[in-house]
Amino acid sequence: MNVTITPTLLRSRPDSPVALPASKSQAHRMILAWALSSAEGSLAYTAPSQDILSTEHCVDALLGEGNGLPLLDCGESGSTLRFLIPVALVKRGGGVFIGRGRLMERPQQPYFDIFREKGVFYEQKDGKLTVRGALTPGEYRLPGNVSSQFVTGLLFALPLLDGGSDVVLTSPLESRGYVNMTLDVLDQFGVAVDNWGYERFHIPGGQQFRPPHAPYIEPDWSQAAFWIAADNLGSAVALALDGRDYRSSQGDKVIAPLAEQLGRPGDVTVDVSQCPDLAPPLAAMAAVREGTTYIVNAARLRIKESDRLSTIAQALTALGGSVTEGGDSLTIVGRSSLPGGVAVDSHNDHRIAMMAAILATRCEAPVTVMGAECVAKSYPAFWEDYRNLGGIIVKDEV
Repeated sequence: MNVTITPTLLRSRPDSPVALPASKSQAHRMILAWALSSAEGSLAYTAPSQDILSTEHCVDALLGEGNGLPLLDCGESGSTLRFLIPVALVKRGGGVFIGRGRLMERPQQPYFDIFREKGVFYEQKDGKLTVRGALTPGEYRLPGNVSSQFVTGLLFALPLLDGGSDVVLTSPLESRGYVNMTLDVLDQFGVAVDNWGYERFHIPGGQQFRPPHAPYIEPDWSQAAFWIAADNLGSAVALALDGRDYRSSQGDKVIAPLAEQLGRPGDVTVDVSQCPDLAPPLAAMAAVREGTTYIVNAARLRIKESDRLSTIAQALTALGGSVTEGGDSLTIVGRSSLPGGVAVDSHNDHRIAMMAAILATRCEAPVTVMGAECVAKSYPAFWEDYRNLGGIIVKDEV
Protein backbone atom coordinates (compact mmCIF):
# COMPACT_ATOMS: atom_id res chain seq x y z
CA MET A 1 0.00 0.00 0.00
CA ASN A 2 1.16 3.50 -0.83
CA VAL A 3 -0.08 6.56 1.06
CA THR A 4 0.06 10.03 -0.48
CA ILE A 5 0.10 12.90 2.02
CA THR A 6 -0.87 16.48 1.27
CA PRO A 7 1.25 18.60 3.61
CA THR A 8 -0.61 20.11 6.55
CA LEU A 9 0.07 20.48 10.24
CA LEU A 10 -1.70 18.07 12.58
CA ARG A 11 -4.10 19.09 15.33
CA SER A 12 -5.75 17.06 18.06
CA ARG A 13 -9.48 17.43 18.40
CA PRO A 14 -10.68 18.96 21.68
CA ASP A 15 -10.82 16.33 24.45
CA SER A 16 -9.62 13.64 22.04
CA PRO A 17 -5.96 12.80 22.73
CA VAL A 18 -4.25 10.10 20.71
CA ALA A 19 -4.60 6.70 22.40
CA LEU A 20 -1.20 5.15 21.87
CA PRO A 21 -0.75 1.43 21.27
CA ALA A 22 0.57 -0.77 24.04
CA SER A 23 4.31 -0.59 24.54
CA LYS A 24 5.70 -3.19 22.18
CA SER A 25 8.82 -3.69 24.27
CA GLN A 26 6.95 -4.06 27.54
CA ALA A 27 4.21 -6.24 26.06
CA HIS A 28 6.72 -8.81 24.77
CA ARG A 29 8.11 -9.15 28.29
CA MET A 30 4.77 -9.14 30.09
CA ILE A 31 3.25 -11.74 27.75
CA LEU A 32 6.21 -14.07 28.24
CA ALA A 33 6.28 -13.61 32.02
CA TRP A 34 2.51 -14.08 32.23
CA ALA A 35 2.73 -17.33 30.29
CA LEU A 36 5.64 -18.61 32.40
CA SER A 37 3.62 -17.89 35.54
CA SER A 38 0.82 -20.21 34.34
CA ALA A 39 -1.64 -17.44 35.18
CA GLU A 40 -5.24 -17.89 34.14
CA GLY A 41 -6.82 -15.61 31.57
CA SER A 42 -4.96 -13.20 29.35
CA LEU A 43 -3.38 -9.80 29.67
CA ALA A 44 -5.37 -6.73 28.65
CA TYR A 45 -3.72 -4.13 26.45
CA THR A 46 -4.61 -1.83 23.58
CA ALA A 47 -4.02 -2.21 19.85
CA PRO A 48 -1.71 -5.23 19.64
CA SER A 49 0.78 -4.88 16.80
CA GLN A 50 2.06 -7.61 14.50
CA ASP A 51 5.16 -8.03 16.66
CA ILE A 52 3.13 -8.45 19.85
CA LEU A 53 0.87 -10.99 18.15
CA SER A 54 3.97 -12.91 17.06
CA THR A 55 5.03 -13.25 20.69
CA GLU A 56 1.52 -14.33 21.71
CA HIS A 57 1.38 -17.03 19.05
CA CYS A 58 4.90 -18.29 19.74
CA VAL A 59 4.34 -18.47 23.49
CA ASP A 60 1.15 -20.46 22.89
CA ALA A 61 3.03 -22.87 20.62
CA LEU A 62 5.99 -23.16 22.98
CA LEU A 63 4.09 -23.76 26.19
CA GLY A 64 1.21 -25.73 24.73
CA GLU A 65 0.88 -29.47 24.49
CA GLY A 66 2.83 -31.47 21.93
CA ASN A 67 5.87 -33.61 21.37
CA GLY A 68 9.11 -32.75 19.62
CA LEU A 69 10.53 -29.34 18.89
CA PRO A 70 7.86 -26.65 18.46
CA LEU A 71 7.74 -24.59 15.25
CA LEU A 72 7.82 -20.92 16.25
CA ASP A 73 6.94 -18.30 13.63
CA CYS A 74 8.38 -15.02 14.92
CA GLY A 75 7.13 -12.89 12.02
CA GLU A 76 9.48 -9.91 11.81
CA SER A 77 9.97 -9.57 15.55
CA GLY A 78 13.57 -9.64 16.77
CA SER A 79 12.39 -9.52 20.38
CA THR A 80 10.21 -12.59 19.92
CA LEU A 81 13.05 -14.56 18.36
CA ARG A 82 15.79 -13.60 20.79
CA PHE A 83 13.68 -13.78 23.93
CA LEU A 84 12.33 -17.23 23.13
CA ILE A 85 15.47 -19.04 21.96
CA PRO A 86 16.83 -19.68 25.49
CA VAL A 87 13.34 -20.12 26.96
CA ALA A 88 12.61 -22.81 24.35
CA LEU A 89 15.77 -24.67 25.36
CA VAL A 90 14.69 -24.67 29.01
CA LYS A 91 11.01 -25.46 28.49
CA ARG A 92 11.05 -27.78 25.45
CA GLY A 93 14.66 -28.71 24.78
CA GLY A 94 14.77 -26.34 21.81
CA GLY A 95 12.68 -25.23 18.88
CA VAL A 96 12.55 -24.46 15.18
CA PHE A 97 12.34 -20.72 14.53
CA ILE A 98 11.19 -19.06 11.33
CA GLY A 99 10.48 -15.46 10.38
CA ARG A 100 9.90 -12.97 7.60
CA GLY A 101 11.59 -9.93 6.14
CA ARG A 102 15.16 -9.51 7.37
CA LEU A 103 14.53 -11.26 10.67
CA MET A 104 16.45 -14.45 10.03
CA GLU A 105 19.40 -12.42 8.69
CA ARG A 106 19.76 -10.47 11.92
CA PRO A 107 22.76 -11.57 14.01
CA GLN A 108 22.44 -14.33 16.59
CA GLN A 109 26.18 -14.80 17.11
CA PRO A 110 26.15 -14.08 20.87
CA TYR A 111 23.85 -17.07 21.35
CA PHE A 112 25.83 -19.23 18.93
CA ASP A 113 29.04 -18.58 20.85
CA ILE A 114 27.31 -19.63 24.06
CA PHE A 115 25.83 -22.73 22.44
CA ARG A 116 29.21 -23.93 21.21
CA GLU A 117 30.61 -23.55 24.72
CA LYS A 118 27.61 -25.26 26.36
CA GLY A 119 27.23 -28.08 23.85
CA VAL A 120 23.87 -26.91 22.50
CA PHE A 121 23.11 -27.86 18.89
CA TYR A 122 22.14 -25.10 16.47
CA GLU A 123 21.71 -24.97 12.72
CA GLN A 124 20.64 -22.05 10.59
CA LYS A 125 19.78 -22.72 6.95
CA ASP A 126 16.96 -22.27 4.44
CA GLY A 127 15.41 -19.51 6.55
CA LYS A 128 15.13 -21.68 9.67
CA LEU A 129 17.03 -21.71 12.94
CA THR A 130 16.95 -24.98 14.84
CA VAL A 131 18.25 -25.18 18.41
CA ARG A 132 18.28 -28.35 20.47
CA GLY A 133 19.71 -29.21 23.85
CA ALA A 134 19.64 -27.96 27.41
CA LEU A 135 20.91 -24.96 29.31
CA THR A 136 22.64 -25.70 32.60
CA PRO A 137 23.44 -23.45 35.55
CA GLY A 138 26.72 -21.58 35.18
CA GLU A 139 28.32 -18.54 33.64
CA TYR A 140 27.05 -17.05 30.37
CA ARG A 141 29.34 -14.52 28.71
CA LEU A 142 28.21 -12.30 25.86
CA PRO A 143 28.82 -8.81 24.46
CA GLY A 144 26.61 -5.95 25.57
CA ASN A 145 26.92 -3.89 22.39
CA VAL A 146 25.13 -6.13 19.86
CA SER A 147 21.62 -6.20 21.30
CA SER A 148 20.21 -6.12 24.81
CA GLN A 149 17.65 -8.69 23.60
CA PHE A 150 20.19 -11.48 24.18
CA VAL A 151 20.55 -10.41 27.80
CA THR A 152 16.78 -10.33 28.23
CA GLY A 153 16.36 -13.81 26.76
CA LEU A 154 18.82 -15.26 29.26
CA LEU A 155 17.31 -13.33 32.18
CA PHE A 156 13.94 -14.95 31.44
CA ALA A 157 15.32 -18.48 30.99
CA LEU A 158 18.00 -18.88 33.64
CA PRO A 159 15.78 -18.41 36.74
CA LEU A 160 13.98 -21.61 35.66
CA LEU A 161 17.14 -23.76 36.01
CA ASP A 162 17.79 -25.72 39.18
CA GLY A 163 20.92 -23.79 40.13
CA GLY A 164 22.29 -20.25 40.04
CA SER A 165 23.79 -18.61 36.97
CA ASP A 166 25.61 -15.44 36.02
CA VAL A 167 25.30 -13.37 32.84
CA VAL A 168 28.62 -11.58 32.30
CA LEU A 169 28.93 -8.79 29.74
CA THR A 170 32.23 -8.66 27.87
CA SER A 171 31.61 -5.14 26.52
CA PRO A 172 29.60 -2.16 27.82
CA LEU A 173 25.84 -2.62 27.74
CA GLU A 174 23.94 -0.54 25.19
CA SER A 175 20.18 0.01 25.29
CA ARG A 176 20.36 -0.23 29.07
CA GLY A 177 16.79 1.00 29.36
CA TYR A 178 15.50 -2.20 27.77
CA VAL A 179 17.32 -4.31 30.35
CA ASN A 180 15.86 -2.09 33.08
CA MET A 181 12.43 -2.85 31.65
CA THR A 182 13.22 -6.57 31.77
CA LEU A 183 14.36 -6.33 35.38
CA ASP A 184 11.20 -4.39 36.26
CA VAL A 185 8.94 -7.04 34.68
CA LEU A 186 10.85 -9.87 36.38
CA ASP A 187 10.49 -8.09 39.71
CA GLN A 188 6.73 -7.70 39.16
CA PHE A 189 6.55 -11.48 38.66
CA GLY A 190 8.58 -12.27 41.76
CA VAL A 191 11.81 -13.23 40.00
CA ALA A 192 15.03 -12.03 41.65
CA VAL A 193 18.08 -10.87 39.70
CA ASP A 194 21.14 -9.24 41.24
CA ASN A 195 22.47 -6.48 38.98
CA TRP A 196 26.16 -5.78 39.55
CA GLY A 197 26.68 -2.52 37.71
CA TYR A 198 25.28 -3.79 34.38
CA GLU A 199 28.46 -5.85 34.03
CA ARG A 200 27.26 -9.03 35.71
CA PHE A 201 23.79 -10.29 36.57
CA HIS A 202 23.43 -13.07 39.14
CA ILE A 203 20.30 -15.17 38.72
CA PRO A 204 19.38 -17.62 41.51
CA GLY A 205 17.95 -20.88 40.20
CA GLY A 206 14.76 -22.70 41.07
CA GLN A 207 12.57 -19.61 40.83
CA GLN A 208 8.92 -19.41 39.84
CA PHE A 209 7.11 -16.67 37.97
CA ARG A 210 4.10 -15.43 39.96
CA PRO A 211 1.56 -13.10 38.33
CA PRO A 212 1.19 -9.62 39.82
CA HIS A 213 -2.10 -8.49 41.29
CA ALA A 214 -2.76 -5.76 38.72
CA PRO A 215 -0.57 -6.15 35.62
CA TYR A 216 -0.38 -3.02 33.47
CA ILE A 217 1.14 -2.55 30.03
CA GLU A 218 2.00 1.08 29.38
CA PRO A 219 1.45 3.07 26.19
CA ASP A 220 4.43 3.00 23.84
CA TRP A 221 6.91 5.87 24.17
CA SER A 222 8.64 4.71 20.98
CA GLN A 223 5.45 5.51 19.06
CA ALA A 224 4.69 8.63 21.11
CA ALA A 225 8.04 9.90 19.85
CA PHE A 226 6.65 10.46 16.35
CA TRP A 227 3.80 12.63 17.60
CA ILE A 228 6.22 14.52 19.85
CA ALA A 229 8.36 15.08 16.76
CA ALA A 230 5.28 16.38 14.93
CA ASP A 231 4.72 18.86 17.76
CA ASN A 232 8.33 19.94 17.49
CA LEU A 233 7.74 20.65 13.79
CA GLY A 234 4.71 22.85 14.43
CA SER A 235 1.76 20.49 14.94
CA ALA A 236 -0.26 20.21 18.16
CA VAL A 237 -0.87 16.61 19.18
CA ALA A 238 -2.21 15.65 22.62
CA LEU A 239 -1.37 12.17 23.90
CA ALA A 240 -3.38 10.02 26.29
CA LEU A 241 -0.76 9.56 29.02
CA ASP A 242 -1.16 9.55 32.79
CA GLY A 243 1.10 9.72 35.82
CA ARG A 244 2.04 6.05 35.65
CA ASP A 245 3.26 6.47 32.09
CA TYR A 246 5.59 9.33 32.96
CA ARG A 247 7.22 7.08 35.57
CA SER A 248 7.78 4.46 32.88
CA SER A 249 10.85 2.23 32.73
CA GLN A 250 10.85 2.62 28.94
CA GLY A 251 14.13 4.16 27.89
CA ASP A 252 12.50 5.93 24.95
CA LYS A 253 10.67 8.34 27.24
CA VAL A 254 13.90 10.35 26.91
CA ILE A 255 12.32 11.66 23.69
CA ALA A 256 10.68 14.44 25.71
CA PRO A 257 13.89 16.20 26.86
CA LEU A 258 15.59 15.45 23.53
CA ALA A 259 12.74 17.11 21.64
CA GLU A 260 13.05 20.14 23.91
CA GLN A 261 16.76 20.30 23.14
CA LEU A 262 16.17 20.03 19.39
CA GLY A 263 13.49 22.70 19.61
CA ARG A 264 16.19 25.28 20.35
CA PRO A 265 18.54 26.65 17.65
CA GLY A 266 22.18 25.62 17.52
CA ASP A 267 24.28 22.54 16.94
CA VAL A 268 23.33 19.43 18.94
CA THR A 269 24.91 16.00 19.39
CA VAL A 270 22.55 13.14 20.30
CA ASP A 271 23.96 9.79 21.43
CA VAL A 272 21.45 7.06 20.53
CA SER A 273 23.41 4.11 21.93
CA GLN A 274 20.79 3.76 24.68
CA CYS A 275 17.75 4.65 22.54
CA PRO A 276 18.35 3.47 18.95
CA ASP A 277 14.65 3.33 18.06
CA LEU A 278 14.44 7.10 18.52
CA ALA A 279 16.77 7.79 15.60
CA PRO A 280 13.96 8.21 13.00
CA PRO A 281 11.86 10.75 14.95
CA LEU A 282 15.05 12.54 16.02
CA ALA A 283 16.12 12.69 12.37
CA ALA A 284 12.73 14.14 11.44
CA MET A 285 13.15 16.94 13.97
CA ALA A 286 16.76 17.48 12.93
CA ALA A 287 15.84 17.93 9.27
CA VAL A 288 13.66 20.98 9.94
CA ARG A 289 15.39 23.10 12.56
CA GLU A 290 17.99 25.82 12.85
CA GLY A 291 21.33 24.11 13.37
CA THR A 292 23.26 20.94 12.67
CA THR A 293 22.38 17.71 14.48
CA TYR A 294 24.87 14.91 14.97
CA ILE A 295 23.24 11.54 15.69
CA VAL A 296 26.08 9.34 16.97
CA ASN A 297 26.83 5.83 18.26
CA ALA A 298 24.17 4.46 15.93
CA ALA A 299 25.90 1.48 14.27
CA ARG A 300 23.27 -0.98 15.55
CA LEU A 301 20.68 0.75 13.38
CA ARG A 302 22.17 -1.12 10.45
CA ILE A 303 20.73 -4.42 11.70
CA LYS A 304 17.14 -3.35 12.21
CA GLU A 305 14.20 -4.03 9.88
CA SER A 306 16.25 -2.13 7.32
CA ASP A 307 19.76 -0.72 7.36
CA ARG A 308 18.17 2.15 9.22
CA LEU A 309 21.12 4.53 9.05
CA SER A 310 21.05 4.20 5.28
CA THR A 311 17.27 4.32 4.89
CA ILE A 312 16.94 7.38 7.13
CA ALA A 313 19.55 9.13 4.99
CA GLN A 314 17.84 8.05 1.77
CA ALA A 315 14.43 9.29 2.95
CA LEU A 316 15.75 12.66 4.13
CA THR A 317 17.69 13.15 0.92
CA ALA A 318 14.65 12.28 -1.21
CA LEU A 319 12.54 14.84 0.65
CA GLY A 320 15.17 17.52 0.11
CA GLY A 321 16.98 17.39 3.43
CA SER A 322 20.70 17.73 3.99
CA VAL A 323 22.20 14.60 5.54
CA THR A 324 25.58 12.88 5.56
CA GLU A 325 25.72 9.22 6.51
CA GLY A 326 28.70 7.96 8.48
CA GLY A 327 29.64 4.49 9.59
CA ASP A 328 27.76 4.88 12.87
CA SER A 329 26.34 8.38 12.61
CA LEU A 330 24.19 10.86 10.74
CA THR A 331 24.97 14.55 10.31
CA ILE A 332 21.84 16.53 9.49
CA VAL A 333 21.88 20.22 8.58
CA GLY A 334 18.46 21.65 9.35
CA ARG A 335 16.36 23.63 6.89
CA SER A 336 13.25 25.74 7.32
CA SER A 337 11.18 23.35 5.19
CA LEU A 338 11.61 20.52 2.70
CA PRO A 339 10.55 20.47 -0.96
CA GLY A 340 8.82 17.09 -0.89
CA GLY A 341 6.99 16.21 -4.06
CA VAL A 342 8.50 12.71 -4.16
CA ALA A 343 7.85 9.09 -3.27
CA VAL A 344 9.76 7.75 -0.26
CA ASP A 345 10.49 4.03 -0.03
CA SER A 346 9.83 2.75 3.50
CA HIS A 347 11.99 -0.33 2.82
CA ASN A 348 9.35 -2.26 4.79
CA ASP A 349 10.52 -0.47 7.93
CA HIS A 350 7.73 0.83 10.14
CA ARG A 351 9.80 3.59 11.68
CA ILE A 352 10.94 4.91 8.30
CA ALA A 353 7.32 5.09 7.11
CA MET A 354 6.25 7.01 10.22
CA MET A 355 9.26 9.33 9.99
CA ALA A 356 8.38 10.21 6.39
CA ALA A 357 4.75 10.86 7.38
CA ILE A 358 5.78 13.29 10.13
CA LEU A 359 8.25 15.07 7.84
CA ALA A 360 5.51 15.44 5.22
CA THR A 361 3.82 17.97 7.54
CA ARG A 362 6.68 20.36 6.76
CA CYS A 363 7.05 19.68 3.06
CA GLU A 364 6.01 22.06 0.29
CA ALA A 365 4.53 19.42 -2.02
CA PRO A 366 2.78 16.06 -1.48
CA VAL A 367 4.76 13.05 -0.29
CA THR A 368 4.01 9.42 -1.12
CA VAL A 369 5.11 6.78 1.38
CA MET A 370 5.66 3.46 -0.38
CA GLY A 371 4.97 0.24 1.51
CA ALA A 372 3.02 2.20 4.11
CA GLU A 373 1.30 -0.90 5.48
CA CYS A 374 4.51 -1.79 7.32
CA VAL A 375 3.42 0.45 10.25
CA ALA A 376 1.29 -2.50 11.40
CA LYS A 377 4.48 -4.04 12.79
CA SER A 378 4.31 -1.68 15.77
CA TYR A 379 1.41 0.77 15.30
CA PRO A 380 -1.53 -0.63 13.30
CA ALA A 381 -3.71 2.46 13.84
CA PHE A 382 -1.04 4.97 12.79
CA TRP A 383 -2.67 6.07 9.52
CA GLU A 384 -6.12 6.24 11.14
CA ASP A 385 -4.73 8.41 13.93
CA TYR A 386 -2.87 10.54 11.37
CA ARG A 387 -6.12 11.18 9.50
CA ASN A 388 -8.04 11.88 12.73
CA LEU A 389 -5.46 14.55 13.52
CA GLY A 390 -6.36 16.35 10.29
CA GLY A 391 -3.77 14.69 8.09
CA ILE A 392 -4.79 14.61 4.44
CA ILE A 393 -3.97 11.17 3.07
CA VAL A 394 -4.99 9.01 0.14
CA LYS A 395 -4.35 5.28 0.30
CA ASP A 396 -3.50 3.39 -2.88
CA GLU A 397 -3.66 -0.38 -2.54
CA VAL A 398 -1.00 -1.81 -4.85
